[in-house]
Amino acid sequence: MSSYFLTDDFLLQGKHAKNLYHDYVKNLPIIDYHCHLPPDEIANNKQFANLTEIWLKGDHYKWRAQRTLGVNEEFITGSASDEVKFQHWARVVPQTVRNPLFHWTHMELKNVFGVKEYLNESSGPKIYEHCNQLLQTPEFTTRSLLKSFNVEYVGTTDEPWDQLAFHKQIADGHFSIKVSPSFRPDKILFIEKQTDFFHYLGLLENASGITIKDIPTLLEALQNRVDYFHEHGCRVSDHGFEQMPGNLQLTLTMEMEFEGFLKQRSIPYSAPENFMGFVLLELCKMYHQKGWVQQFHLGPIRDNNSRLNQKLGANSGFDSIGDFPQAANLSRFLDNLDKSNQLCKTILYNINPSDNEVFATMLGNFNDGSEKGKIQFGSGWWFLDQKDGMEKQMNALSNMGLISTFIGMITDSRSFLSFPRHEYFRRTLCNLFGEEMDKGLLPNDEKWMGDILKNICYYNAKEYFNL
Repeated sequence: MSSYFLTDDFLLQGKHAKNLYHDYVKNLPIIDYHCHLPPDEIANNKQFANLTEIWLKGDHYKWRAQRTLGVNEEFITGSASDEVKFQHWARVVPQTVRNPLFHWTHMELKNVFGVKEYLNESSGPKIYEHCNQLLQTPEFTTRSLLKSFNVEYVGTTDEPWDQLAFHKQIADGHFSIKVSPSFRPDKILFIEKQTDFFHYLGLLENASGITIKDIPTLLEALQNRVDYFHEHGCRVSDHGFEQMPGNLQLTLTMEMEFEGFLKQRSIPYSAPENFMGFVLLELCKMYHQKGWVQQFHLGPIRDNNSRLNQKLGANSGFDSIGDFPQAANLSRFLDNLDKSNQLCKTILYNINPSDNEVFATMLGNFNDGSEKGKIQFGSGWWFLDQKDGMEKQMNALSNMGLISTFIGMITDSRSFLSFPRHEYFRRTLCNLFGEEMDKGLLPNDEKWMGDILKNICYYNAKEYFNL
């Protein structure tokens, strides 16, 4: 077998890149301000049964790769044992070269479990046994793993009706790492999904104690939950759409129709985009009043495979990059808030690389001098959180905005093993700067450049979220 590729200088191509990474950013703490880690698993300091449970379950990146390589669903999400599922994953890993999965897989095995060999069919059983033994020790519980990665802050993603019991448990236990909820009310905005909408409306009513009979009482219930989340440490909201709504007003007729819609529960509501736009705009005004940061993830086309999606459910690996127009609706929405000076700090995430320049230039329209980097171009997200995608996002930001104000990377993951993505980002970032220093395109001053990179990797986010 060829020599192992994960050296200390992985991704670092020159002297400056190596020095910038090792001397300036390598050991900085991690602020992971957007992820999907389950709060209950942090609160209860979960111990995982085996490597499959912590690593393969819920990871639709790996599921998509296995399906592409002809692995039967029984060995991915089906009834096969955890050990058999792992062996099927190990067998296909050598065929994932040039996909970020190949890098992530080996970084996670090396950084977490000390495995410094390639995962394949022959090494799989030994690696599985080695990792399973470690997972039974106190050093590999959820809290221990977060500490081992030098995580300082975790922002989870939570439904408006969540009682945040596990966040309270974490806070009361004085855990050294700050774990805060983020407010994700999207399910109450998709009124066209009628059955789901009424289900979630009931959850909102129960959580708020408010009977929702019209638009004012809906907004009252949402304000109740924003207040509740704020009291329990939330300072961030999160939304994920194909594109921002283009219609932001509700006429009196539309409001009256909504009242009838709630009573009859049978006839579809005729103006779903107006409903979504108006309620979202009102929510964003609530966020501004609380001094929160709002996040918008834009552009995916979800649930493309109706046959398999019906069988396996949402978030099973059947989503892709969409090609929705973004600029006009996004501009109109942000401007509507800015006109009344109710636009809070905002992070915009783009999934379609052809829209990078659209997003990068949108920032400058609404950065108003009130604070540094008020409007952020979020890090390469989902299909773009790999080397090429990160570089394209950072180049667009550099060319059309100011990368010095960038708040850096997130995991956006459900896995406690995903934190090497921050290392991956930091190495990519240092290589980007280092190569330009080697070419004479940036000053030959490692202290100057190193301080900027430290801000991007840690200090900008710490200031942005008031941590």
